[in-house]
Amino acid sequence: MARPLIPLPTPQQSGALTPELLGQFIRAKRTQSGLRIDDAAALLGVAKDTLSKLERGHSGVQLSTLLQVLNGLGIGLKVEPWTEGGDDDWV
Repeated sequence: MARPLIPLPTPQQSGALTPELLGQFIRAKRTQSGLRIDDAAALLGVAKDTLSKLERGHSGVQLSTLLQVLNGLGIGLKVEPWTEGGDDDWV
C-alpha cells in the first residue's frame, strides 16, 4: 500500500531566493497538487531524478528544464526591476 501524500505548506521567503528555497516551493506545489514525484515528472516531461534534484536544491539542472518545471506547475518566477547605477552591494 502506498504511503499517503501529505501536502506541504508553501514556504515563506524572507530574503534572496536560493536553490534550496526554490526546491521547497517546487515540492510544496507538487504535493499540494496531489502529485507523486514520478507522476509529476511524467506530466512535466522531465526525468524523476531531475525533478528530485530540483526539489533538493541541487545543481546540474539546465535553466530551460527548471523553467519547464516551474511553468508546468504554475509557479511564476519574477525578476524585480532595478535602477541603473543604484546603490547595489555589487563590487
